[in-house]
Amino acid sequence: MTRLVGSQSRPVRSSAATDVVGLLGRNVRVLRTTADLSQEELAFRASMKRSYLSDLERGTRNPSVRALGRLAAALGVPPSRLLE
Repeated sequence: MTRLVGSQSRPVRSSAATDVVGLLGRNVRVLRTTADLSQEELAFRASMKRSYLSDLERGTRNPSVRALGRLAAALGVPPSRLLE
């Protein structure tokens, strides 16, 4: 969710959205390391670039729904597990 602050015209990301992106990144990293996968291997299995996966794990990138599905499939978990 974004909102305008004062007279500024630029949107500000709400903390709820930031929390979800951070949660996703932490969960992906934990599941990846538990599965003993490198970022490169998981990215290959999920058909994405390693740099994109790295950004997701650090919480600096908003994932697409397609990316969530690909990551979940590559990790062998339901997509909802990435957001628990």
